[in-house]
Amino acid sequence: MAENRNLAPTWATTAGLGFLTLNSGLAIYRAKGDPASILFVLGSYLTLLLLFGYLRAFERAPPGSPARERARRAVWPLTTLLTLGFAWKVAAVMPSPAAAAVVWGLAVATAAGGFFALFVAG
Repeated sequence: MAENRNLAPTWATTAGLGFLTLNSGLAIYRAKGDPASILFVLGSYLTLLLLFGYLRAFERAPPGSPARERARRAVWPLTTLLTLGFAWKVAAVMPSPAAAAVVWGLAVATAAGGFFALFVAG
């Protein structure tokens, strides 16, 4: 795997990012007139781009290097931001407060599990 660290993005990566960009653009187009939805889509899109960039930097950096550590530290806040943002949107459409509480509980558990995996056990 080490010999693949500096290769250009694969066609699958390029296609995936293109698909993400296209879907984000369509979501923004459909949300015209709803600034909160537009900001949510833009924020999610930019956060995903940053997350993918840091994950790529993590994979390309040699083990134990400062660049790898910086990338690892950036991954958790970005994933937590995405998790909580989507939990906010999903909890808002839940039919009962109990269902919304379950959504929030799962989001918090996911964020805590990510912290444990990246910083305590990792």
